[in-house]
Amino acid sequence: MSNSLDGLQFLIDPTTGKPSTSTIGKEIISEALSIVDHQSSQQALEEKNWRKNYPRYFKALVTQGIRSVNNPITIAKQGLHKAQNSFEFYREGQKYLLKDVMELSGIAKLYSIKVQGQSQAEPEWYVPYHGQKLQGQSLLNQIQKWQDTGIIEPSHAQALREVNAHPEWFDLSDRTMVLFGAGSEAGPLTWLAKWKANIVAIDLANEKVWERILNTVQQGNATLYAPCLENLAEDTPIEILKTKLGANLLTQIPEITHWLAQNPHKLDLAAIAYLDGEKHVRVSVAMDSIMSYISAQKPDSSLMYMCTPTDVYAVPKEVIEGSTEKFQQRSKVEKLLSKGISTISMRQFFKDNNQKLISSDNGQAYGIADCLVVEQGPNYALAKRIQQWRATLARHQGQRVSINIAPSTTTHSVTKNPLLKAAFNGANLFDVEAFKPETTNAIMAALWVHDLRNPKSVANPETTMNHPLELMMEGANHGGLWRVAYLARTALPFAAIYGFATDKLPLHKILKK
Repeated sequence: MSNSLDGLQFLIDPTTGKPSTSTIGKEIISEALSIVDHQSSQQALEEKNWRKNYPRYFKALVTQGIRSVNNPITIAKQGLHKAQNSFEFYREGQKYLLKDVMELSGIAKLYSIKVQGQSQAEPEWYVPYHGQKLQGQSLLNQIQKWQDTGIIEPSHAQALREVNAHPEWFDLSDRTMVLFGAGSEAGPLTWLAKWKANIVAIDLANEKVWERILNTVQQGNATLYAPCLENLAEDTPIEILKTKLGANLLTQIPEITHWLAQNPHKLDLAAIAYLDGEKHVRVSVAMDSIMSYISAQKPDSSLMYMCTPTDVYAVPKEVIEGSTEKFQQRSKVEKLLSKGISTISMRQFFKDNNQKLISSDNGQAYGIADCLVVEQGPNYALAKRIQQWRATLARHQGQRVSINIAPSTTTHSVTKNPLLKAAFNGANLFDVEAFKPETTNAIMAALWVHDLRNPKSVANPETTMNHPLELMMEGANHGGLWRVAYLARTALPFAAIYGFATDKLPLHKILKK
C-alpha cells in the first residue's frame, strides 16, 4: 500500500487502483433509494452520465421522501450506512475502516489553547445590508419586504422577528459552540465573538486563517478554545499562536473526536466546513463521523447545518402556488422572449417550473423546489445530502437539530466560478437575490440562536412536525429560488448572460414591460 495516502479517502477500486467518486456517489444514492424506489435505485447504479444526470436521482430521493412520513428516515439510514462504508482511513501506510478510526492506537493528544476576547460590550445584533446597519424598525421593514417579494419564507421572517424581540437570547455565555471550519467565509464566527459565546474553533493549521480567527475573537467578548499539539502558555502572543493552532478534519479525525469528547460542557456542533470537489464529500463524512461519536457520548449535544438553496427540497404547497402565479403573471415581452429562447434551444432554456403536488400518507400534499445547479456537480450535492440525512435522522432520534437554508452568497468559493458569479449578478432578472457574506453571516447566526433558544422552533425535537422533511422547509432563506417561474437551472445560463451584459443591456427593464 502506498504511503502517499493519508487520512479519510474514498474506497479504492481494486480493478483500477484508484477511487471513483462517481461510482461511489451512485452507490450511496442507489442504496438510499433501494427500499423506497427500487427502479430508480437500479437506474442510478446503471447511469452512464452521472455528472450530467445526477439531478434526477436527487429529485427521486425527495419525491419518495414526501410520499410517506417514514420514508425520509429509511432513506437517511440507508444512505448514511452506505456512506460510512464507502470510505477508509489511512495512517502511516495502514488502512482502517472508518468505524474503527476512533479506537486507533497512538492517538496524539490535542491541548486546548484559551484566548479571551478583550471587549466588554454587551451582545447586540444588526444586519449589514447595502451599506446600512439594519436594526429595530428598519430591520423589521426589510424582513417584511423580503417576505413580500418571496426572497424568504414566512417561517424565516418570523424567526428573525423572534430574535429581534428577544435581545437577551444573544448572550451565549452559557453555550459551548463547536465550529468545524471556523474560518468559513459564510460562518457565524464574527457574530459569536460578539455574543460572549464559548467558541471551540476547528480549522486547518494555516497562519492566515488563524490570524483572522484570533483577531476576531480578541476584538470581541467571547472565549476561544483552539486545538494545538503543544501545551502553550496562556500569554503566548498571537504571532506565535497563529503558527501553532489547528487540526485537519481529514487526517486527524480521532484526535479531534477525543479532544471534543473530553470537553465537560454540552456542545453545539456546527458542520460548516467547505472544501472544493470530492474533498467536500470527504470533509462532510469526517464531520459526520465526529459529530455522531460525540452525540453518542454526549446525548444533550445539538447539531447545526446550513443548507444550500441550489439543491432540491420538499416545499409547502404555497411555494408551488407562488411559483405558478409568478409564471402566469409574466409580462408579454418576457413570455415571447422566453418562449422563443426555449424553442431555439430545444427546451434547454426556460423550462416551466410546473411542479405537481405530491400526496403524503399524512394527508397533506407537498411540492418540490428543484434548484439543483448541474455546474456545482454531484460531489457537492452528495456532501450536502449527507448532512441533510444526519439532520433528519438525529432529529427523529430526539436530538436538537438546527438546519436552515442559507441564501446564495457571493463568497469567494462561489464567485471564483465565472458562470455562477455572472448568474448571481443577473439573478435579479428573475427576482432572485444573492446576499453578500456579511449579510448572510448576520442572518444565519441569528437563526442558529433562534433554534437554540426558542422552545417552539422545529429544531426542538419536542416540537411536533407533520412530516420529517418539514425540518428543511422551516426557516428557509432561498433568496427567491424556490419561487422562480422557471426550472432554476434552465434560467441560470440566461441570468449569466444578463449578468455579463447588465451594464450595457437594460434587459430587466425591457422584460418587465
